[in-house]
Amino acid sequence: MAMNQQKDVKNQGNFEYMLKVFKNASFEKFKNVIDELHRRTGKSKAWLVADVVRCMKKFDAGYHDYQIFQWYNLKDWQKDTYFTRFRNKKFIMMMNDQTYSHCFDDKVEFNTIFKDYIGRNFIDVEHTSKEDIVDYFNSSEKIFCKMLNLSCGDGAELIYTKDFKDGDAFYDYVIEKGFGSLEDVIENHPDLAEMYPCAANCMRMITIIGDDGEPHLAYCVQKFGNGGRIVDNFGFHGPVDLETGEFLYVAHPGETLSDELLAVHPYTGKRFIGFKTPYFKEAKEMVLKAAMVIPQMRYIGWDVAITPTGPAIIEGNDYCAHDFWQLPGQTPEGIGAMPMLEKLVPSFKVRKMAGKQEHLIELSGNRGYWR
Repeated sequence: MAMNQQKDVKNQGNFEYMLKVFKNASFEKFKNVIDELHRRTGKSKAWLVADVVRCMKKFDAGYHDYQIFQWYNLKDWQKDTYFTRFRNKKFIMMMNDQTYSHCFDDKVEFNTIFKDYIGRNFIDVEHTSKEDIVDYFNSSEKIFCKMLNLSCGDGAELIYTKDFKDGDAFYDYVIEKGFGSLEDVIENHPDLAEMYPCAANCMRMITIIGDDGEPHLAYCVQKFGNGGRIVDNFGFHGPVDLETGEFLYVAHPGETLSDELLAVHPYTGKRFIGFKTPYFKEAKEMVLKAAMVIPQMRYIGWDVAITPTGPAIIEGNDYCAHDFWQLPGQTPEGIGAMPMLEKLVPSFKVRKMAGKQEHLIELSGNRGYWR
């Protein structure tokens, strides 16, 4: 009975998600995608509309999937290997017990639960006295301020205490802005700072508790900020070797709709391919341990910074983006993530099995996937 109830909840979640997607779908956005596809391919807009809609139905794909993954260059058997928007949602609902999602969505609660892995002190603004916040201010040169329930660096600020008259002025600013968490600033390892010095350049490390009950590092990208921004979102990223931490391919912009690929970082001129993330082995061991703290959440994307003395988890994401796993220029042979996911979680059955998993995994080569 309990399992049937849980299944009903997941099915309801999938249905509600699809309704939300279609409700928010914009004809103007769809038209813009078709216009861009026409510009890139030269194919007629009527043909593109028909093929995009066909792929949405056949492969659980959103229309942005078609553009992001450049499906106009791929055959259907290749498209069927991709972890698409709706497949990702189904995977999340299957793998993650939503009653535990608050443990990851609330920044303060996350820091408290995973305090042994975050490598920094923090202040819970709502439950901390003004006096203690002022004391924290007086003992710090700079403070990273976060909104409570926002992601992707939205609303975050890097504060230099010298810019405030005193602790009282800082406290008033924190309350006015509505910050939920005040944290020590994570410093880059020198190797990462050399590539981009203005933000903590994190790895996104995807852990999956497989059907075998064991945690696995399924995929990892190294991210780098850009443009002087204090967060690494919408900078550049690429997959790394899961044993060595070596950057494997040309980098892709954080805006995954872009078809741009870069060999060197435009901010510093440093080459991406061959860069090795320090303390990678230690970071891998850390996220595999962290993955089992709340085993009801089997599919998590961890943002992990590398400091001069080792790894530190910045946050965990229980709703992982699906697109950056499978980007053009970083997907040999045009094979997506589904074969790897099916091997890790055989109970996840959503595609038409276009080829055996082992064959497709071998064919895709080393691209940062669990093997």
